[in-house]
Amino acid sequence: MQVDLNCDMGESFGIYTIGNDEDAMKSITSANIACGFHAGDPSVARRTVRLARDAGVAVGAHPGFPDLVGFGRREMQATVAEVEDLVLYQVSALSGIALVEGIRLQHVKAHGALYNMAVKNLALAEAISRAVASLDPSLILFGPPGSALLSAGKSAGLSVASETFADRTYEADGTLTPRSRPGAVLHDPEQILARVLHMLREQSITAVDGSVLELSTQTICIHGDTAGALEIASRLRTGLETSGIKVCSLSS
Repeated sequence: MQVDLNCDMGESFGIYTIGNDEDAMKSITSANIACGFHAGDPSVARRTVRLARDAGVAVGAHPGFPDLVGFGRREMQATVAEVEDLVLYQVSALSGIALVEGIRLQHVKAHGALYNMAVKNLALAEAISRAVASLDPSLILFGPPGSALLSAGKSAGLSVASETFADRTYEADGTLTPRSRPGAVLHDPEQILARVLHMLREQSITAVDGSVLELSTQTICIHGDTAGALEIASRLRTGLETSGIKVCSLSS
């Protein structure tokens, strides 16, 4: 059994520092790097690409809505064409930086509200998939199991990866519990490790109402801005490997 550990990174910008990318790189296998719309800036993006390259971590683009103030976690009423263009713009920018630094992107993972909206909205999912496929059809598109994102990605000819979240709880419909609700974000490394091991072994997870959701997992996300993210990532990596699960990127 094997699994990829991904983390949202490169979300600092200007004088503001978010997360500890350098230390987090020691525990993960894929980095989702912000492209400047919801977070990040050109210098941070290039620095983060270099960190990932030097650590042997696969690099992916993490495009979001142009909402720096809301960290890309607020829904925006964008047209399908606008979504396709903003994803193409952001992924192209990070792809260019990666090429200059001697590597290629492995994947694309939409961020925040854009991701959550495209999980159920097929038209938005198709716009994201078209943008990715038109730029580089070898890129892997991340999305939740059974989502419109994975369906649209496959239809566009992309490879897709089923993603679950280590530090978030789930609703009965398979969506993430809104961050505004108490307990939606998990912080205890031991609790998170136990959930992830169950998820991988049983191919299921228990939702907040007690119902059991069947799911497959190829890549597991840890949020870099979650309190205690470094401890969570480190414990998850060592705990998985100690349990006989190989932790590696999808392109390994």
